[in-house]
Amino acid sequence: MKTLGRRNFLRGMGSSMLALPWMESLARGASGMVSPQRAAFYYVPIGVVRQTFFPGEDNGVVPKFNNENFDAEQTQSAIPIGIHPLELTQTMKPLHRVKDKVTLITGMDRTFQPGTDVHAQCASCFLSSASPFSLKHTPYPQARTLDHVIADKIGTQTPFKTLEFSCNSHKDNKESIQFDNVSWYGTEHVAPSMRDPLLAYRRLFKSDESSAYRNITDLVLEDARSLKNDLGYSDQQKFGEYFESIRAIELQVSRLDGMKRELSKVDLDIPMEGKMPRGEYIRLMGDLMVAALQSGLTNVATFMVGPERWDTPYLFESLFDKPKSHHQMSHNQGRFIEDLIKVDHFYMEQFAYLVEKMDRIEEANGKSLLDNILFTYGSGLGDGATHQYSALPIIVAGSGGGKFITGKHLNVSSKSGLVKKVNGTYKTSEGGVPLADLWLTQARAMGVELDRFADSTGVLPFLMS
Repeated sequence: MKTLGRRNFLRGMGSSMLALPWMESLARGASGMVSPQRAAFYYVPIGVVRQTFFPGEDNGVVPKFNNENFDAEQTQSAIPIGIHPLELTQTMKPLHRVKDKVTLITGMDRTFQPGTDVHAQCASCFLSSASPFSLKHTPYPQARTLDHVIADKIGTQTPFKTLEFSCNSHKDNKESIQFDNVSWYGTEHVAPSMRDPLLAYRRLFKSDESSAYRNITDLVLEDARSLKNDLGYSDQQKFGEYFESIRAIELQVSRLDGMKRELSKVDLDIPMEGKMPRGEYIRLMGDLMVAALQSGLTNVATFMVGPERWDTPYLFESLFDKPKSHHQMSHNQGRFIEDLIKVDHFYMEQFAYLVEKMDRIEEANGKSLLDNILFTYGSGLGDGATHQYSALPIIVAGSGGGKFITGKHLNVSSKSGLVKKVNGTYKTSEGGVPLADLWLTQARAMGVELDRFADSTGVLPFLMS
């Protein structure tokens, strides 16, 4: 075995397998070795505390829940339209190590279609906000989401066209699937997410009954010993790091699975899933996503860190001594603002963890995985108290192979309109820049030939390098 494509596998006994990352030693003689284009999306529910997330809004008013005529201009800074140096605000501080490789985009709005709950359209329409009432037989402005549109172009040669990850382990089904899924094949046709780390691990690194009593990495190690003879020194180091990362994932999966079994035996006043350590769970699912992207199992992934309006609490293990509901706190910012700031910072820490991990992975073109991907952080709400669909928190990490600028703050709209209550739901007045303009720009960067996507009005030219 002298050459290997980056999507080949090492196999142990039975059907156990381990996908390999790109290695120069095994690619000698192979023509056209380039790093593939990739896209991933990190979705955060219920918006953010604006004062600590957005530059220039630290003196903004604290919004009240159910404020029928909340003036969005009160919360927004007077930063002019254009490109500015990136200022890491309190919530964005975890990104300081990769500041030069991320871009904050402000002033983006989403479509809200009156007639359904405001939270129901947050995640389900985040990656595809169709024009209001343009779709028949559905109360949602929801069409095929961007991840699948991009995967039609860059995901046809990978084992998984797309992968969907969710960090909602609760099984109480309190809300409909619209509140808990960000990826959709089409209108009301959900792309099911992987939620259990053990099941996700088995799906990505398969094992059948013949290897049920041995670790997958133990089995593959037998093949790996012979493979290492074909590797140069740097690739041996790279292989060792990758192999150990998979081993760490395997051990963490086993540990959390054991914890779940033990908690299921205890009579709890809250669901067992609420006692699972939140940060560990998110990072483990993120490790699985990064491993899948690194080894070429997929080029497109979505990652939803939590559901919309799910009042069942979670254990934010580094923040509070007992589980809390993010949604319930968001409706009373005056009382819980310090706790909400901690939650925003916590979710940003998990995002930064994944961004830094991507930046440490070297690829075929000498750049990092982060350099070769567009990894987008965002939420379907600008604020969880007023439910505003305007001025959303959006960060793009990576440059998509040098196509996007990084290390900047791009403001596309200096002011958004008023958020008013119309027929029992909130609606933003016209004038903002559609979030779909960003999605159209990303699709074009991935080689998708589109004139329009969802309710887009055009691309964001200042974002392109």
